[in-house]
Amino acid sequence: MDLIGLAILFLILAFVSYVLGARGVAGMSMEIAKWLVIIFVILAIVTFIL
Repeated sequence: MDLIGLAILFLILAFVSYVLGARGVAGMSMEIAKWLVIIFVILAIVTFIL
């Protein structure tokens, strides 16, 4: 699975856990998804430059 796929997976996990009331899991999943998107964007920019 690629980075953007993992980010989407963690976003879905965060949304489901938020709806079910697990706020801690939702926050942690959002942080992981945020960092995966940031890494994806940085790698995409580096790839386009090179």
